Amino acid sequence: MDAFIIQGGSRLRGEVTVSGAKNAALPIMAACLLTGQECRIGGVPDLADVRHLSVLLETLGGAVRRDGDALTIGVADDGDVHADYDLVRKMRASVCVLGPLLAKRGRARVAMPGGCSFGPRPIDIHLRGLAALGAEIELDEGDIVAKAKRLRGAEVFLGGPFGSTVTGTANVLMAATLAEGRTVIESAACEPEIVDLVDFLNAMGARIAGAGTPRLVIDGVESLEGAEHRIIPDRIEAGTFMVAAVLTNGEIHVRGARQDHLMAVIDKLRQIGAIVDPDADGLCVSSNRHIHATDLTTLPYPGFPTDLQAQVMTLLCLADGNSIITEKVYPDRFMHVAELGRMGAKIRKEGPTAIVAGTKRLVGAPVMASDLRASAALVLAGLVAEGRTKVSRVYHIDRGYERIEAKLNPLGARIERVEV
Repeated sequence: MDAFIIQGGSRLRGEVTVSGAKNAALPIMAACLLTGQECRIGGVPDLADVRHLSVLLETLGGAVRRDGDALTIGVADDGDVHADYDLVRKMRASVCVLGPLLAKRGRARVAMPGGCSFGPRPIDIHLRGLAALGAEIELDEGDIVAKAKRLRGAEVFLGGPFGSTVTGTANVLMAATLAEGRTVIESAACEPEIVDLVDFLNAMGARIAGAGTPRLVIDGVESLEGAEHRIIPDRIEAGTFMVAAVLTNGEIHVRGARQDHLMAVIDKLRQIGAIVDPDADGLCVSSNRHIHATDLTTLPYPGFPTDLQAQVMTLLCLADGNSIITEKVYPDRFMHVAELGRMGAKIRKEGPTAIVAGTKRLVGAPVMASDLRASAALVLAGLVAEGRTKVSRVYHIDRGYERIEAKLNPLGARIERVEV
């Protein structure tokens, strides 16, 4: 198991290039199950989650080949429809194979995904949506078993208590592409990753309108073809580097960052004290040398992303004054609070809200990552903390960041990956 040893106090300066979006790559990879022809997907990051899904696709009859940042995926055998627990438990997004398997093969058996360290994320909305399309669904020994001779179009509502479901939208959307007739999805997720999935599906021959809005209209087709596509840049990785620039009083050109995907983040960072200048290649981010306190509420897109809440909390630990962070997507997503406290942060959690009292400094300490974005927050804290920080269990960060130390060290960071 690897850990990071971080020497704090460096000012980050230079250029970093954003990798392709993990949260776009995974459902697009799953969508390749909808056709018997080869698909080529460019810009796919080399991440643990991508490798896990590649193995799962191969157990389902797929052949996955990597060439640089591109994957070529073809399906040679469509006999197996069982995504078992040993594979699904490694990555929750594995459940996105459910819709494609059901639509293309008429049946699917997918292990029920478990919860995460920041609370359960039930998939009942996925199942309700697929049932509305005519699927027969039951649970058997911890597996979701779904059957349908052919799905049929329907009106489907995907809203939940904390907003639209991104993976649920992807699952129902992919299933609807091969359904008979028209499907209308209301309260669909509007995230750029869903738009990217729609672009890929349409390139395969699907007929989908309304991408980027809460209402998707899908006219089912008889079959889909192979296609080529390039994944959008990862807005969460870009946001993490933007926070790093402000936190270290640095100046970073985040190459590939898209302003239109990051408007809520840019607005909040400017309130905090960032200088953000878009250019033709991305965003130039620097600090005005003063971190202002602010209030922040996470919301589904286009609101402030929950996946950047932990990173911005780290930034606000050094703000002048008190900040209030309210989590409205995953109310229990505060596992990083205790670890930041070990580094001198002053944070009090009250239900779905954290009150952050700004302090003058953070100090290095041994800390432990609990999930993907919490681990990124601890790395950021280590960059600015006085002394040495050891971040354990960095396999979490490897799920969503492509060798983050290899991108931060050329900017002036001092991060060493060690085996423990």
